[in-house]
Amino acid sequence: MSETRYRLLSWGFLTSYVVTMRPYLLFVSGAAGMVGLAFIENPPLWRVALAFVPLFFSYGLGQALTDCFQTDTDAISAPYRPLVRGVVSRAQVFWVSLFGLTVVVLVLAYLNPWILLPGFLAVIGLLTYTYFKRRWWGGPPWNSWIVAVLPIMGRLVDRDYSLGELIRFGDLRTPAFCLSIMAVFAGYANFVVMGYFKDISADRETGYRTFPVVFGWKANAVYGDVTALVVAGLTAWVVVLTGGGFPAWMVLAAAVALQLHAQVSVHRTRDEHAVGTPIANGVRALIFFCLAIVLANKNGWMIFPFIFVFAFELALRLRPERGQV
Repeated sequence: MSETRYRLLSWGFLTSYVVTMRPYLLFVSGAAGMVGLAFIENPPLWRVALAFVPLFFSYGLGQALTDCFQTDTDAISAPYRPLVRGVVSRAQVFWVSLFGLTVVVLVLAYLNPWILLPGFLAVIGLLTYTYFKRRWWGGPPWNSWIVAVLPIMGRLVDRDYSLGELIRFGDLRTPAFCLSIMAVFAGYANFVVMGYFKDISADRETGYRTFPVVFGWKANAVYGDVTALVVAGLTAWVVVLTGGGFPAWMVLAAAVALQLHAQVSVHRTRDEHAVGTPIANGVRALIFFCLAIVLANKNGWMIFPFIFVFAFELALRLRPERGQV
């Protein structure tokens, strides 16, 4: 049953929109964006800070936008969400999200106009997200390329680079950066695959043909194993190529341990309500893989991971529904 709907310019709408953004997942886009920023040689602090803010918030804005197109399955698997409860409308969330994403792209484009192209493509990807999520072959790769664009946008914050130069002469031909983009892609694919476990019943009931709906729990767990191995291997390769020191290797080891726990856990259960902790550890692992790449490139940023992880854990603890990740 719908509750009273909040006006757009109201405290109720603001708090509801924040819940819709899933603040604990803003750290995914923040970490992915930092991967690209870390490849800039001697970046001015103000440019890094100005770029980090929109990169950080991009995931939440995109999450709210895609939620507008999947209230059917969310009504079953996540009834606490404001869109499902009816306290905010799809039109409100859609236009606020689209406006926010436009601001994100324009702020980054101020730093380098070439960011407009990948930013525009990412927004198009979000708008078409639900179509691909409904198909077993499309969900993980489609979601993942959108997130894998973030390191490219972060790298382009360096105004000395154009997108064409990156492709022809610059970092897209540099093995470490290419491998980092691939690692972000594989790591987020793992998160998508793991997230499917909690929604199998809802997806089946609403006609979503996700990978576990079509092929079953065990096949989805193996799919997750493959993506986990790929992201671990690619991240280790990046750390080697960049000459990463002890901190980078320690963060990578923590990421592998968290990912291993997550993978083993989903193999040991068939209960959709028991996968919250494995999925949370999968998110932690993804963030740690990204931070390992960041530290491999920027030892001087060592304090950043501690603050970042602490803030993530705080946001995760304060989420409105402890079973949802």
